[in-house]
Amino acid sequence: MSSGVSLSPPPAKKEAEAALPTPVSSSPCVSLPWQSTPRGLQEFLMSEVDPQLSTIPLAAYCFMTGWIGAVSFSAIFVWCAFQTGNAVQLALALARLFQGSPGHHDTSFHIADKQALTSLTTFLFGAFIGRIGDRIGAKTRLWLFLGTVIQALFTMAAAISLWKSGEGSVASTRAVPAWTNAATYACLGLMSASMGLQGIMGKRLNTQFATTIVLTTVWCELMTDPKLFAARHVASRDHKIIAVSSLFVGGFCSRAILQAIGSPASLGICTGLRILIALSWFFVPGKQAPASKKPQ
Repeated sequence: MSSGVSLSPPPAKKEAEAALPTPVSSSPCVSLPWQSTPRGLQEFLMSEVDPQLSTIPLAAYCFMTGWIGAVSFSAIFVWCAFQTGNAVQLALALARLFQGSPGHHDTSFHIADKQALTSLTTFLFGAFIGRIGDRIGAKTRLWLFLGTVIQALFTMAAAISLWKSGEGSVASTRAVPAWTNAATYACLGLMSASMGLQGIMGKRLNTQFATTIVLTTVWCELMTDPKLFAARHVASRDHKIIAVSSLFVGGFCSRAILQAIGSPASLGICTGLRILIALSWFFVPGKQAPASKKPQ
């Protein structure tokens, strides 16, 4: 055979090979649809929400504060969310030990003191659960959803405990509380734990809504806001007004509902509302990355 003979394939064979589909590379740079979907979901769940655009769920948190606080105060005159009063009440109980003449000190632990202690300790437990969010990411959608679901579970358990207790919903006087048995103590503790968790979650977002439970600071800042009387939208002022208004409306609605259907049913409704709040975190816009400066 002559050395000048070409061994290349004929043109027709080259055209047939070119028409064949190019095989998918096994390189990790290529992302198939079923590979990118879980990754996209994970990135969405671990992305941080924009706290300044979280007005609706945070206002709903304040609404829940008024709702649940009205349930406990109507029955035993103890705020399950406002622990300042409970701490002072325990201090008064301790001071009572030194009251009266020698040998006639009041050493009894009154039922109101027991309820205040129950609320305070379980509130701290709920706030301690917030450390889970610090590990996951306090502003991530995953934690905001899971944390709110945990609040709903605490509220649901409180409703069941109160229903099984058979106790009333409204106290006649401070001296005769409506809740006295062990099941109502469990109910109070579960409600307080839910509020403790809500408080630290609201605090970590660091907005004008503050902790969404103790709004005394919000009232003070609202009254001293330099743009309090500005006839236009001012976020720092308007968000504070939304917070205190939501708490007020929540307390009003709770008191009206529990008067009609009782506290267990009222807490059941609260559980459903908290599930809706948990789902709402998926619709809050994410935080935008800061724009990089152009090189000079």
